[in-house]
Amino acid sequence: MQKYTVEQGIVTPLDRANVDTDVIIPKQFLKSIKRTGFGDNLFDDLRYMDEGYLGQDISKRPKNPDFVLNQPRYQGSTILLARANFGCGSSREHAPWALSEYGFRTVIAPSFADIFFNNSFKNGMLPVILTTEQVDQLFKECEANEGYQLTVDLASQEVRTPSGEVFNFEVDPFRKHCLLNGLDDIGLTLQASDDIHAYETQVKQSRPWLFREL
Repeated sequence: MQKYTVEQGIVTPLDRANVDTDVIIPKQFLKSIKRTGFGDNLFDDLRYMDEGYLGQDISKRPKNPDFVLNQPRYQGSTILLARANFGCGSSREHAPWALSEYGFRTVIAPSFADIFFNNSFKNGMLPVILTTEQVDQLFKECEANEGYQLTVDLASQEVRTPSGEVFNFEVDPFRKHCLLNGLDDIGLTLQASDDIHAYETQVKQSRPWLFREL
């Protein structure tokens, strides 16, 4: 998993509350358990004017010019600014996969659905909770300034604006450690590989009958 330390990037403002996981990545695209292949269909129903389906050539699809991801000023964005209860709905892990593959490393909102919140950390993406007033301010500044960027510093737990204003956020120490070191569940397990191998050797020696070939 890619480490998360400091992210400085363009902000995309998604000014709607209660964005559920079916909006983030619609159900017809959930045909794979691989973590790739979902970025092109992120916010598919909002992003395109036609009905999307698996295997479609997105280069030929008509885009919705009013949707933020299709506006030139937000191209290359790595930070998504959202409203309350982001990621609600079903528990699909494909939602953070799609956001991450598109290029977002951070989502800032006043609140998140619990399962989406947890899935984000496990997939190398940082969900940042700020107050409603702070998020309101960031929306106003973002919309007033083309190319608006924020700096998100995980180590210091700070969101820094171009003017130098600092918003602090909370993060669980264990989740912070995992992101800073690029450790997902597999990575955490592999840290104990020596102990695992030692245990396997001890079991084979003490219970050899368990390993006899039939």
